[in-house]
Amino acid sequence: MANTNLTSAKTAKNDEFYTQYHDIEKEINAYLDFNPNVFRGKTILLPCDDPEWSNFTKFFAQNFERYGIKKLISTSYAPDSKLYKTNYQPTLFETTNPQFDKKKTIKNGKIFTLDHDTSGDGKIDVNDLEWTYLKGDGDFKSEEIKKLRNEADIIITNPPFSLFRKFLSWIVEADKQFLIIGNINVVTYKEVFPLIKENKLWLGTGMGRWISGFIVPETYELYGTEARIDELGNRIVATNSCLWLTNIDHGRRHQPLPLMTMEDNIKFSKHKEVKGNVYPKYENYDGINVPFTDALPSNYDGIMGVPISFLDKYSPEQFEIMDCCEPCIDLEILKQNPAFKEYKSRQVMFNGKLCQKTYHRILIRHKK
Repeated sequence: MANTNLTSAKTAKNDEFYTQYHDIEKEINAYLDFNPNVFRGKTILLPCDDPEWSNFTKFFAQNFERYGIKKLISTSYAPDSKLYKTNYQPTLFETTNPQFDKKKTIKNGKIFTLDHDTSGDGKIDVNDLEWTYLKGDGDFKSEEIKKLRNEADIIITNPPFSLFRKFLSWIVEADKQFLIIGNINVVTYKEVFPLIKENKLWLGTGMGRWISGFIVPETYELYGTEARIDELGNRIVATNSCLWLTNIDHGRRHQPLPLMTMEDNIKFSKHKEVKGNVYPKYENYDGINVPFTDALPSNYDGIMGVPISFLDKYSPEQFEIMDCCEPCIDLEILKQNPAFKEYKSRQVMFNGKLCQKTYHRILIRHKK
């Protein structure tokens, strides 16, 4: 069935977080700037989506011809809940379908496809989306969705964070290009970090507040100073803890980070933890702790531990990633730093000595 009202079909209630259109546009433009043909002739799959709400579906449908996309596929997961069985409100897409079956809707996900002009207006865009019910519930692990995955060239979505590990493994096993959203801490996962280390996966063009927030259902409580309702009435929850992960190349990851020497950092750094102080060494690792990415010394050849936010500035031509861990620092050395604050919750005993356990550090060294 062809779609003519994608932008107004927002009557279903759900518990999903939806990515804002302008955040998608900003991210996608970075890949197009690096390679204008990145999507040309490609089949794009948008799983873990609700196409009727999804800005991913809307964005790629509206830019279908401009990007030279071969085929767009978007799938949703059926609401498997007793609440839906009794109180389910049909969406606009369902009420315009003469084959609508409430019982089937509860058990079956939906699939939207776009690959040709169905409206007869001579162009392929959002009005040419066709939809039907899936045979199953739309679970990405099902054979039905795996078949769509295998057909696709690129997979793009904002997957449920609770299923992130399984979802990434599902993509990697099929050896597909992808662009997905996750929590910042996923970079430390054993399923993720080895891929980053081997340069098989990297951050997109921004993290933290680069993603300006997510659209949430009306039932979701708004809290925090940055939560808001936008001009379209969407409820927005802002976050500084998310990032894009991808294996699609973009220009930003090849930009070297400008650095000062260790001596100049100690003399001129804007960070009080660095200015006038030595770089502390780890007790259990042969390396120094660098608390800020912009304090990386240009003339140190050994291993340096940096916060995971370093990956937002990481250039594989400039640095080599060695490891990811939680190293320790001698408290007595840190206490000589006037800016040091004691974090008792991060203190550990190491070889009989009380140490300060830093948060996760990416261990790197300069490329030679």
